[in-house]
Formats: sequence, C-alpha cells, structure tokens
Amino acid sequence: MPLHSEPLFGHHQHAEDDEMTYAAAGVDIEAGEEAVRLIKDDVESTYIPGVLGSLGGFAGCFEMPKGLEQPVLVSATDGVGTKLLLAQEVGKLDTVGIDLVAMSVNDVLTVGARPLLFLDYVAVGRLVPSEMAQIVAGVAEGCRQADCALLGGEMAEMPGLYTPGEFDLAGFCVAVAEKKKLIDGSTIREGDVVIGLASSGFHSNGYSLVRRVLDANGCGLKDKFPHFGESIAETLLKPTRVYVKSVLGLLDEGVTVRGMAHITGGGMTGNLSRVIPEGLSARLHFSQWKIPPVFRAIQHLGDIPEWEMFRTFNMGIGFVLVVPEKAMEKAMESLAGRGETPVYLGEIATGSERVTLGGLL
Repeated sequence: MPLHSEPLFGHHQHAEDDEMTYAAAGVDIEAGEEAVRLIKDDVESTYIPGVLGSLGGFAGCFEMPKGLEQPVLVSATDGVGTKLLLAQEVGKLDTVGIDLVAMSVNDVLTVGARPLLFLDYVAVGRLVPSEMAQIVAGVAEGCRQADCALLGGEMAEMPGLYTPGEFDLAGFCVAVAEKKKLIDGSTIREGDVVIGLASSGFHSNGYSLVRRVLDANGCGLKDKFPHFGESIAETLLKPTRVYVKSVLGLLDEGVTVRGMAHITGGGMTGNLSRVIPEGLSARLHFSQWKIPPVFRAIQHLGDIPEWEMFRTFNMGIGFVLVVPEKAMEKAMESLAGRGETPVYLGEIATGSERVTLGGLL
C-alpha cells in the first residue's frame, strides 16, 4: 500500500512523456539568470559609498558611515498593497517599484534617519525577464530618489501560488542615525507649528476602497475620472513621493524638527497622532490645504463620508513635520527650494485629542 493514496498537493495528472524537470514544473532557471543580467545596470546605478562587492554574491555588504558617535540602525519594511492589481491589469510595471521604496524610506525618515540600503523581494507566477526588469527598474529609481543602495533582493518564481501575470512585492530598508539626534516627537511643545508636504496622489494606501468604488460604478481603468482630465489608470498609478532628500537637507541645515509623520493608511489623524505627546493636540485646519480633485472624484463616485476619506487617504498631504514657530519660515523656504509644496496645517496646543481637524471632526 502506497504511503499516499492521493496526490500530496492536489490532483495533478501527467502524461507518460512529461519531463520531471524544474522547468516542466514551472520554474525557469534560465529566465531567472536572464532577468539578473537585465537588471544589473539598474541595480549598480544605485550604489553609493559604503557598498562593498558587486551584484551576484550570496549577501550584500555595506560599510557603516564614519563620523557617527553612536550610530543607530533604523529599519522598516512594507509592500505596495492592492495597487499592484491595477499595475498588473494595465501592464504598467515600471513605477510600483518606486512605491515600494518610498513606503519604507519615508518611514525611517520620520526619526531623522538616513537610508543606506534597500532589499526587495519579488514573487511571480511565471518569471518573464523583461517584466522583471521593468519592476526592478522602478525599485532602482526609488533608491536613486532616496540616495540609498539597492543592495540585494530575491526573485521567486512560484507557480501554483501565483498565476502567470501575478506578482507581489515586499521591501526592506536599513537606515542610520546619530542616537542623540533621533526625532521621536517627545520634544514637541505647545506653540509649535505643523507643516505638511504635498503628496502625489493616493500614494499606496486605500486602493481596496478605490477599487471597490470603481467596480461599483462600472469604471474601466482607461476611462477618465468625471470632471478630471487623466485616465483612471494614469492617475492611480502615480508613484508615491519620496521625501528623503528634501527633509534630510532641511535637517542638515540645522533647522529644528521635533516630530515627523508619514501619512499612509489611517490618514492624517491615525499617523500624526503617533508622534504627538500625551496632553498635547495638533489642531489642524483642513481648509488650509487644497485637496486634489482625484480624492473628491472618488468620494463623489462612492458617496464616501468626509470622515472616512480623512481616515483612509492622505488627502493630498503625504508627510508632516512639527517645528518651532520661529523655525517655520526657514523650514518652508528650504522645503520649497527642494521641490516640495509645503503647507501650514496648524499648531500644537494643549488637549486630550492628539489630532483634531477643524471644521471636520
């Protein structure tokens, strides 16, 4: 009697002449080698001082920067979420890699850390070298925008777990900061001001709700938003903005920053509240910034309540800084000079609610 009377992983029937090879099982080693060849230039274009060795080893090595008294390693990991489904549907694969990098480097930035290296993990149903090259080109572009090295990664071909055309992304960032210069919000005090930096759109959050709204209204990705010039796909696939160079430039100028928040899932209230000390309240005036039309288009299509919009989406503000009032003018000038669109959002006062949106909540 055989040990297993049924196939271990489901019912698979093979013709007598089926080859028992890795390729016949759906994993193409040669395609993987071709993909590595295609991504080599993009990966190496991200190498910054500190990278040791070259592409192709078992591990990536990075030398710690000199001149730090008490270096602290700072890490973050994230994915792109269901935004990937839109990219897969329209076949635009060259920007979601930027999203992948941005979600992690913007997170480590909130404590004042400088990104050093990034690792990516790409899982596919069937590895197509040209498609993999597009995905990794986006990751490399994100790394260049963040001035960090794409030090390594993994391309996993997993037939059966993913169907051909499906893929998933995960990213991992390691950054460094001087221990005494870490920014955690603990020095925020009454009278400080809150500055927001404009987002490029939805970034990589809330796409499950966006897709639900579009499906309910029978909207195709090639359609245009009502009263909005761009196609739905073009608008929704805009990559997440990377704020690293602008904010680190501000810190390098010696401008005092007491707290920072990356506005992702949970919106303004859910994320900024994480750095506001107990007993203080960031009193924001939501009329201070112009909400991009794309958010209102989705809200109108889905008849979404205002409070739900603000707790789900960034609503046009992707990153927030809390600075002393006397530093506000210099901070806004510096950020604008680096290509950002800084907006005065409100001020810090005493209160039990860590974040309030005036005129809304």
